[in-house]
Amino acid sequence: MLSLFHSRLFSTSPCRLYHYTFRVTGNSFGTFKSLHAKRMATVAQPEWKLPTSKVEEPVLKVYNSLTRTKTEFVAANGRHVKWYNCGPTVYDASHMGHARNYVTQDILRRILSDYFGYDVHFVMNITDIDDKIILRARQTHLVEQFKTSQTALTPELIAIVTDSWTSYVYSKVSKGLSETDKLAQGQEWSAWQTLQGKFGSDDKTWKQENLRRDEKFEMHFSAANKAYTALQNAWSGLEQGRTSQEEAQALVEESRDILALTLDAKDGHTITDPTIFRSLSSYWEQQFFNDMRRLRVLDPDTLTRVTEYVPEIVDFVQGIVKNGYGYEVDGSVYFDTRTFDKNPHHDYAKLEPWSKGNNELLAEGEGALSVGSGRRSPADFALWKASKPGEPSWDSPWGPGRPGWHIECSVMASAVFGENMDIHSGGVDLAFPHHDNEMAQSEAYHECGRWVNYFLHTGHLHIEGLKMSKSLKNFITIDEILQRYTARQMRLAFLTQLWNAKIDFSESLMTGEVKNLEATLNNFFRTAKALIRQHQSEGPRNETKHRYGDAEKELTEPFHQAQSAFRTALCDSFNTPAALDVIRDVVSRTNVYINSRSINTNLDVTVVERIAKWVGGMLRMFGLGEGESSEIGWGQVISEGEGNNVNREDTLMPYLRSLSSFRDGVRKVAIDAAKGGEKGDEALKEILALCDRLRDVDLVPLGVALDDQEDGRALVKLLSPAELIKARDEKKAQEQAKIARKAAAAEAERQKKLAKLEKGRVAPRDLFKPPNVPEGAYGSWNVDGLPLTDGEGKELSKNAVKKVTKEWQTQKKAHEEFLAWQKEQAQS
Repeated sequence: MLSLFHSRLFSTSPCRLYHYTFRVTGNSFGTFKSLHAKRMATVAQPEWKLPTSKVEEPVLKVYNSLTRTKTEFVAANGRHVKWYNCGPTVYDASHMGHARNYVTQDILRRILSDYFGYDVHFVMNITDIDDKIILRARQTHLVEQFKTSQTALTPELIAIVTDSWTSYVYSKVSKGLSETDKLAQGQEWSAWQTLQGKFGSDDKTWKQENLRRDEKFEMHFSAANKAYTALQNAWSGLEQGRTSQEEAQALVEESRDILALTLDAKDGHTITDPTIFRSLSSYWEQQFFNDMRRLRVLDPDTLTRVTEYVPEIVDFVQGIVKNGYGYEVDGSVYFDTRTFDKNPHHDYAKLEPWSKGNNELLAEGEGALSVGSGRRSPADFALWKASKPGEPSWDSPWGPGRPGWHIECSVMASAVFGENMDIHSGGVDLAFPHHDNEMAQSEAYHECGRWVNYFLHTGHLHIEGLKMSKSLKNFITIDEILQRYTARQMRLAFLTQLWNAKIDFSESLMTGEVKNLEATLNNFFRTAKALIRQHQSEGPRNETKHRYGDAEKELTEPFHQAQSAFRTALCDSFNTPAALDVIRDVVSRTNVYINSRSINTNLDVTVVERIAKWVGGMLRMFGLGEGESSEIGWGQVISEGEGNNVNREDTLMPYLRSLSSFRDGVRKVAIDAAKGGEKGDEALKEILALCDRLRDVDLVPLGVALDDQEDGRALVKLLSPAELIKARDEKKAQEQAKIARKAAAAEAERQKKLAKLEKGRVAPRDLFKPPNVPEGAYGSWNVDGLPLTDGEGKELSKNAVKKVTKEWQTQKKAHEEFLAWQKEQAQS
């Protein structure tokens, strides 16, 4: 019995083994486990070897400003990435330069986290107190205060504005003027018209030369010219008796830029209310984030504000001084760049060592309200500024003061990340001195050799080839640009350019490459979604042959190669233009496949669905998608003001399919009947007309397109109603134009025929008699009306007889046609 058990034990299923063991031996399942273990000990599995990859996996490299090369990206803490991004100084509206920087940084952040799978801690600061904010808040407050105090237009007010205008011309406009163009003392007013003529002339050389001397010349001239015009109008109004408060305040408003300087110079030191500065920065911070969210830029994981970190800033500055890299002068503290640079463990200006002696950049980095003299080196910069009257202040060991510009990022980033971070990013214009100073003071405080591992600088933005700058007042606000283009189109524009290269934002870029790419992807997604929904609605089919053949393999293999090429492009320092080219090629190949296959018999929808999901997923990864992430394509777009996320396709499609099926059936019956020869049956035409009405009239306002296919079924697509209506109206206009051309041709032919018939109205017997020929042309005729003699009674020559006979025969034929037409008209 036992031998029988052993002989069958290992050729039986586990379930039966249990029953054998229990029945024969009476033991528990443990007996089987013991026997099975012995069997496994004597029989080994075949050897398994680790597969060898046929393709080398690309490594992520990024363009690092610290090396000026593409270097391999290695996070210091596994998958965790510490990333600090320089935020805005909030004192005015966000502009296209902000869009370029923050949308681009958002794209890189999404790629790193959503594609490469890093756990990114993204920190961004808000500079809510600095020289620009202080000046803007102070000047805005003083101008508004001055404006509200004006109750009437008076000579005194005009004199104040005129003095401000004159001062502005000398201090600002004259910087760009040549010596020959500079206005003589006392002749400014009369000579200004000459400058107006040159500024507005077609000769651009004069303006370019002035801009070369001072890049802010155009801004300053425009501000002065605006005030000049306002002053002219004010004098005219005064002479005509228009002296109302509205006239006075209009003059102040138009002269705001020039008045701000003189009012601030006179009364700026009197501003002591800290809420004046806080309210300005708070307002523009809110507007900035509103704009960023409209651009689909993700909020930072951690947001820091300078005014919230002042105690930490004071401690940080004390640490730098303690380490021997800072010194105090008259209540201000400076960073000692030479001492730092001489230390063998430190290097000053790692990003741009060639800019160390650039005094213009150094001065710009110190701000418009720079502190007094006393620095040991021109390159030394303020860590802590002693506050002057009219400036906000905080207590410190050196007296009342405020943070320097560069120190803020060092302190806030260190407070969150400690003495080292993986990535620091910002605009390329911040590289020197701001970012170089940040690194120097941070490494001085922490006594470390490297505070930042990778520095990512986004490229400059130009508009139609011209530099854009808030300080030049030639910027386009984000709100203005979003009136013309969508957030998706803006992001696509930036994706088509390398993130660290200069971008020229132009009309041709947006209306050409961007809109063409968007249209291509939209059309692809619409077709793919329509095919997938149609396939799903049909359910399983009873087929004897699969659909995954050579054509599907020829599409799938390049698709896999494209996925690898896409990864390679992003590993190449986030090369989004190359990645988009890969997507374009994938879409193009898939469209060729769709168009080359019969949808009902040969097309494998699952292949199209897989590709469409990948394309949509990659675009959504770039931040181009909105709404439900499970959808094919960009995602569901929610209109502003909608209270909930209603999935339009899921809601409408069941009804649309039923409606489309009804139309398909009716249309097929009508076409079949028409082919059967029942031409007189007007009902068939009426059915077809109803089908067309359903397609062209009823469904178009719903945003539904029905594309007729060869097999008689319509492909259902959801599009923008406005887009469909426009396409329908354009098609209708083309058809009407064609009908009009045809009608015009028919009318021309009719008129031609009528003219011909009109010639046949004369009977041939009267053709050669007056009034059809001049009186006396012929003397006699035969019975048919053919001339025999001329007006002098002479017999006609043979040639003359031959000629009139031919004309008579032609007229006879024409007259017969006329009589037939006349008879036909009478009968009708």
